Amino acid sequence: MKKVSTLLISCTLIMGTALAGCSKDNASGPSTDSGKSTASKILLFNNSKEPTSMDPPIGFDQISYDVVNNVFEGLTRLGKDQQPQPAMAKEWKVSADGKQVTFTLRDGIKWSNGDPVKASDFEYAWKRLLNPKTASDAAFLAYPIEGAEAYNSGKGSADDVKIKAVDDKTLEVKLAQPASWLIGMVSSPAFFPVHKATVEGNAKWAGEAATIVSNGPFKISEWKHDSELKVVKNDSYWDAANVKLDGVTYKMVNDTNTAYQLFSTGELHYTESIPADMSEKLFAENKVTIEDAAGTAFYRFNTKMAPFTNANIRKAFVAAVDRQKLVDLVLKQKHKPADGYVSPGLKDPAGGDFRKVGGSLIKFDAAEAKSLLAKGMQEAGYTTLPEVTLTYNTNDTSQRIAQALQAMFKDNLGIDIKLANKEGKVLTDEQKKLQLQLSRSSFLPDFADPINFLDGFQSTNPFSRTGWANAQYDKLIKDAYNEPNEANRFKMMHEAEKILMDEAPILPLYFYNTAYLKSDKVDGIVKHPFGFVDFKWASFK
Repeated sequence: MKKVSTLLISCTLIMGTALAGCSKDNASGPSTDSGKSTASKILLFNNSKEPTSMDPPIGFDQISYDVVNNVFEGLTRLGKDQQPQPAMAKEWKVSADGKQVTFTLRDGIKWSNGDPVKASDFEYAWKRLLNPKTASDAAFLAYPIEGAEAYNSGKGSADDVKIKAVDDKTLEVKLAQPASWLIGMVSSPAFFPVHKATVEGNAKWAGEAATIVSNGPFKISEWKHDSELKVVKNDSYWDAANVKLDGVTYKMVNDTNTAYQLFSTGELHYTESIPADMSEKLFAENKVTIEDAAGTAFYRFNTKMAPFTNANIRKAFVAAVDRQKLVDLVLKQKHKPADGYVSPGLKDPAGGDFRKVGGSLIKFDAAEAKSLLAKGMQEAGYTTLPEVTLTYNTNDTSQRIAQALQAMFKDNLGIDIKLANKEGKVLTDEQKKLQLQLSRSSFLPDFADPINFLDGFQSTNPFSRTGWANAQYDKLIKDAYNEPNEANRFKMMHEAEKILMDEAPILPLYFYNTAYLKSDKVDGIVKHPFGFVDFKWASFK
C-alpha cells in the first residue's frame, strides 16, 4: 500500500517524486581515445527524501519502492500498458479452480553479483515477508496464499505456507482462495526476491550501496544518505539489451520550490514538484502534463484517543473539509476531491468504475458538520472539546494542507486546533503506536483491485493505524477474499466502503493524479497508476 501503505505508506501528499533526464549541461561523460566527449545517459530523479529501506518487505512506501522497483525484479513486471508481463518468470499456469499457480523461471537469470536467481530465492523471500520477525507492513498482501495469514499472525509455521520451489526453475503457489489479481500483485516490490546469503550474512545489508545484491534493470552504485542515491545499468539483467539508460540519480529534495528551481536550471528534467504559486501560470502555458494516477490522500483519526473515540465527532471533522477548495486553492494541480476512499480507475465486472458505482459517500456540509459535532459532544459528555493536534510530515505541501484544514475547522466547526510536524519515519512510527490524534497519510495501491484499498482497515491489519475495529467490516473483507463470483465480491466491497465512510476512522482529502514538468529530451518513463515508476524503457531522444 504504495500502497505501496501507497503507501503506502509514508509519502508526500502530492506523491512528491521528481525525475529528470540528462542535458547538455550535465550529460558529459568520460572522454574516448579520440579525445571526444561521450554523453552519459543519466536520468536525474527527485525522490523527495531518504528511502525508508531498500529491503523489499521493509521499504513499504513510494519513496523506497520507486527505487526498489528499478533495482529488483519479481516474477512479473507491469508493462507499458499497465498489464503484468513475464519478467523473472517466462510463463505461468493457473489451475482450473484458480487455487494453484505454477511459475516457470527464465534460463540464465542472475543476481548482480553473478549468482543464478532460483525459484528458491522467491520461496525464501516470500516466507521472509510473512515471517512475524520481519514485521513487514506488506505481509498482508500475501494472505491469499494458503497458510500465509496463520504464519504471519503467529498461529502457524513457515512449513505450512504453500510456497514451494519444486526445482531451480519452478515455483508452485497454492492459494486459500482464488485471487484474480495475483499475477499483477507479484510485480509489487513486496514480492521481489532477495539474495539469501547476503540477507543472512549481514543484518544491515540493505543500508549501503556496497552490500546490496539485486536482480533488476539497474543496481545501486552509490548512496549518499539524505542527499542522493545513484543506480547504474545492470549488465547481468536478462533484458539488459532493452535498457537504454546508463543510470539514474535519485535526488532527495523535499521542497517544491527548490525542486522547481533545479528543473528550471536543467539540474532536473522531469519533476512533479510544482509550486502552488506558479501552478496557474504553468498550467495556462501548457507546460504541465497531467496523467491519471491511483491512490488517496487522507488523514487518520486515532479512535482510541479523545475526542475521536466518538464517531460523530470524527464525522463532523470529515464534513467540515471543503475538498474542492483544497484542490483548487491550495494544491492547484487539478486533483479530484475525494468523495470516498477507493480512487477512480478500477473496473467492476459489468465494466463500470468502482468509484462511480459506489457514489459519493462523503461531502462538505458546514451545517451538518456543526450538527454532528454537537451530537458527538453530547454523547461523549463534553462541554468543551478536548484539545486537538493535527500532525503532518515535514514537507511544504503537507504544511499548506494542514494549515488549510486548520482554517476550515475554525470556520466550519468553531474549533482551534494545533499543528505539529514530524519527519516522515517518526510520524509513521508514532501512528503505529497510536500516539497521534489526527495525522496525515496516503495510500498508493499495490495492485489494481479495490480489495487492496479496503483490506488495510481490517482490525488486525497493521496498516490501519487508527485503533478502529468493526466486526461487520472485517467479515465483509474476509468474505470478499473468499467469494469466487466477481459481481458478489464487488458488492461486498461496496458495502465495506460504506461502513468505512460511515464510521469515519479516516478523513479522505483528494485522489491522486500525476502532474509533471518534463524536458523534451526525456522519453519512455512509465508511471504506473497501480504500481511504481519504471525506468526500464526510459531513454533520451
